[in-house]
Amino acid sequence: MQRCIFLLWLIFIIPLASYAEDEIFERQVPLDGQHNFRDIGGYETIDGRKVKRGLIYRSGELGRLSDEDVERLASLKIKTVVSFLLPAEIKARGADRLPAGVKKVFLPMEAGNMGDLTLVVSEARDTGDFSKISPEINPEIHRLLTIEGKDYYASLLREIMKTNSLPLVYHCSHGVHRTGTATAILLSALGVPWETVRDDYLLSNTYRKAEVEKRLSALRLKAAETLKIKPEQVDVTNMNAFYVLHASYIDASLDEAVKKYGSMGNYIRDGLGITDKELSDLREHLLEPIK
Repeated sequence: MQRCIFLLWLIFIIPLASYAEDEIFERQVPLDGQHNFRDIGGYETIDGRKVKRGLIYRSGELGRLSDEDVERLASLKIKTVVSFLLPAEIKARGADRLPAGVKKVFLPMEAGNMGDLTLVVSEARDTGDFSKISPEINPEIHRLLTIEGKDYYASLLREIMKTNSLPLVYHCSHGVHRTGTATAILLSALGVPWETVRDDYLLSNTYRKAEVEKRLSALRLKAAETLKIKPEQVDVTNMNAFYVLHASYIDASLDEAVKKYGSMGNYIRDGLGITDKELSDLREHLLEPIK
């Protein structure tokens, strides 16, 4: 009788506990000053392994964190924060608020047209005038980032490879474009399928929903003031296209990698210059052992 009970426990209870653990895992880390701070662990790779949790986080800017938020980062034992922000963005938005002793790594995305494009977008946010920010700009940003940001993304991957750098957070302003492309590259390097990469990218719509709605409302009022028209007369097409993400935006990163290098794998090896040994080390650091 006892043996039967034990077998039932093995068959039903253990899988249920494992399932429950996956179900209760909350990817988002709730912070007062940043709603798009989240763990990229838990995703399954093509070969059935899983990305370890609690080691790598993606985020938006960290300059508006509360004291409680800083304590939360300390409780996560964050060792390294990698920022893609330009000096002008940091000056305007403020430096990251971090626990004492955290290593700061700055990788400002200034290559090619990226710096200028970032400043054009920043100006649109400041004035509410999105007339120069066409709906096609989001996929274009991801295409540019994939090619012009190669050195920065290679540096990020190599920083992650250092075991004394983990747990690590990387971020830009909203955790969408520069950070979104970085995450697509990192998850692809770990062997996570593109469908999952795309789903992770679109989670920004979920976690930033209230923030985006508030931002769009404020931008509409600001645009009306700038253009000297009524708020209801403001054309919000470009604003909405910029802030509400679509799968085609991040897919442009993959398209560009395939166009230039034949595949995302080739892009990581030949474009970023990440060797097979480095890829193997990265996977050993961040993937759970094969069961």
